[in-house]
Amino acid sequence: MFSDLKIVTGSSNPELAKAICNHLGCQLTPTLSTTFSDGELRIEIGDNVRGDDVFVVQPTCPPTVNRNLVQLCLMLDALKRASAGRITAVIPYYGYARQDRKVSPRAPISAKMVADFISVAGAERVVTIDLHAGQIQGYFDCPVDNLFAVPVMLDALRKLGEEKIVIVSPDAGGVERARAYAKRLDAPLAIVDKRRDKPNQAQAMHVIGDVQDRVAIVVDDMIDTAGTLCAGAEVLMKNGAKKIVACATHPVLSGPAIDRINATEALSQVFVTDTIPLGDKLERCPKLEVISVAAILGKTIHNIHTGSSVSVLFV
Repeated sequence: MFSDLKIVTGSSNPELAKAICNHLGCQLTPTLSTTFSDGELRIEIGDNVRGDDVFVVQPTCPPTVNRNLVQLCLMLDALKRASAGRITAVIPYYGYARQDRKVSPRAPISAKMVADFISVAGAERVVTIDLHAGQIQGYFDCPVDNLFAVPVMLDALRKLGEEKIVIVSPDAGGVERARAYAKRLDAPLAIVDKRRDKPNQAQAMHVIGDVQDRVAIVVDDMIDTAGTLCAGAEVLMKNGAKKIVACATHPVLSGPAIDRINATEALSQVFVTDTIPLGDKLERCPKLEVISVAAILGKTIHNIHTGSSVSVLFV
């Protein structure tokens, strides 16, 4: 067994780290992070961590993905050199996850390279939430616990009080995730399928499944520019859905996302989690509702620290 449980965080999402500490009943271990005039980062851990079980909470999220990644690696290295007993990287949002394979002859597999960075820096275990590609777990040589946001989202969805619902995957790749929601809510499943009906024609959207007179709940791992979500919502409404609600773990919300969501009348509500801080986006988009993952991360950290099962937290 290791000695004390310590929580360390960087600058990417300190509010989430504080919320996790509240669930665990502990204090954040102070960390000094400064930036030199040339842009380089400097990290210093403020307390003794020798022999401790240390969890570094640092999503590698926008708007400063690369800075957050480097800061994470520097914290891991600092803890390793400070003789921490065990170091776990808690990365609620894993940046570069969409670059999980080669898409052209001379392209990198960036998700694998980032995994190597984190491992070499000192992570002995990794905790993530809703990885964009599940195979990224295999990019690490250490154990990876990929949690799912389904349990925390279900409470919010049940509070909607809707009886006739249908769970919708926005594409074929998200069917497994959508099926998990459908199973837990005892609801039918539908898919928005994108294809070209004829050569040289624009990509068209078709709904596979019955959404007529039902509340359509579109589930995905992230919302980036919201183009797919908003186009899908319009198609679902045209196919007879009486209301469309979106449910996505990671609110990347880059570029025109907020404007698109606000302008899409078919989309009534968007549930997201706090894996990525939203800043002023909440004020700009009244359709957004944030559900915290602090409790499930806190429980995971507690179970890892005490040697209890983590599998009970999976879907």
